Amino acid sequence: MSFDTLGLSEKVLAAVTDAGFSEPTKIQAEAIPPALERKDVLGLAQTGSGKTAAFTLPMLNILEKGRARARMPRTLILEPTRELAAQVHEAFELLGKNHKLNIALLMGGVSFEEQNRKIDRGADVVIATPGRLLDHVERGKLMLTHIELFVVDEAARMRDMGFIPDIERVAKLLPITRQTLFFSATMPPEIQRLTNQFLHNPVEIKAQALSSTAESITQRAVYAPSDDTSKRDTLRDLMRGHADDIKNGIIFANRKTTVALLEKSLQKHGFSCGALHGDMDQRSRLKTLDAFRNNEITYLIASDVAARGLDIPDVSHVYNYDVPTHSEDYVHRIGRTGRAGRLGNAFTLVKWEEFRAIKDIEELIKKPIDWDGEAPTDEEIAESIASKGRRRRGSKAAGPRSKPAAKKRARPEKVEEKVQAVEKQEQSPVEAKPDNRHSEEKPQRERGGRGRGRGGKGRDNDNDDTPSSFTEENMPAFLARPVI
Repeated sequence: MSFDTLGLSEKVLAAVTDAGFSEPTKIQAEAIPPALERKDVLGLAQTGSGKTAAFTLPMLNILEKGRARARMPRTLILEPTRELAAQVHEAFELLGKNHKLNIALLMGGVSFEEQNRKIDRGADVVIATPGRLLDHVERGKLMLTHIELFVVDEAARMRDMGFIPDIERVAKLLPITRQTLFFSATMPPEIQRLTNQFLHNPVEIKAQALSSTAESITQRAVYAPSDDTSKRDTLRDLMRGHADDIKNGIIFANRKTTVALLEKSLQKHGFSCGALHGDMDQRSRLKTLDAFRNNEITYLIASDVAARGLDIPDVSHVYNYDVPTHSEDYVHRIGRTGRAGRLGNAFTLVKWEEFRAIKDIEELIKKPIDWDGEAPTDEEIAESIASKGRRRRGSKAAGPRSKPAAKKRARPEKVEEKVQAVEKQEQSPVEAKPDNRHSEEKPQRERGGRGRGRGGKGRDNDNDDTPSSFTEENMPAFLARPVI
């Protein structure tokens, strides 16, 4: 099948040819025709399957007729992160080069003034993150009453980042007659509820089994010690072992502090690497991504902000330094490699207490993950699962397979001290102070409070069953006045 058979215009086809695309992917081939027929589409496909072009190309085709008015865009694309929004903007510039369209990119980290100028000129396409879009709407700078085509991209990631209420708010501002395209790599129950609410008789497209991984990715699990120092040694040994066949790689960690610590550690041992996490400002994040895309650095160390949707087409290796907190995140992480039919490699470091998490991932993707080296026995897995409830969260107690921890340096680096202090603070439970305000051991005088007689009980004492009464001695003056 070729793009010529999908019903796209000559302008769009010319841009597709110039971009070097020869054949559409499955999601593109099945989503573009119904989108051109102005039908709602629900597209489910793994990362790297070409979802961006699946909604970009039909949108360009539709926008060839008509123009946008000031502050009244014609189409709207919602993305969960700034990186994804910027990536879609690049796709429009590449594929829409034959169209004279005004495209507004609305995301945090950029001044409102520049974005307002784009909107005031009349934006044919608005690509936005939910928070910044609603900021413009609340300021009265943007009206969504003329939206013809609404796209929600990476919906599952929207849910994970807490954007579902924002999406619902945006949808209520759109006209009922709009066309909606909804794309996601997974379909959890909350996303299913949204599709039932937003889409009208959608054409449902499943480019692969839900929560599946690409067959072109070789997946391996690697046993790792529980202590951080030995675990970093294991990661470095693993990376050195692939030095001959690695082009570049992404290393995923669960915590931002772990990302910062890994960056410092790997740089100290001679690895070319950079960090990417949510606390970085937008300029630094884009600079690091550009350096990785241009092969100026070999390894990108990232939190899950980079796990979904980023188009880095030729990543050869993915390393999960931490087992993902949610099994679905594993699918998105390793989806950074093996894209568009290329071969990829994914390695996950697994501590003794995380054997159960790997079993959960295997149940999700419906395939076993082979172990690089000796695999744990069923007895060890059962013991790990049984002991998980007894372990305090974040404990560094080693399991039966753990190696002895290496000696710490006498004078650790300042960054490492700071990161370890933060982790220790997060892991240590806060001891609640006892509330002795109502303790029975306090003297009666201290527990009295306001409204207490000199020798009597407090007015708010629940155990005081003595009826209240007034005598001549304690009668208030206003009650002694005669009634007129």
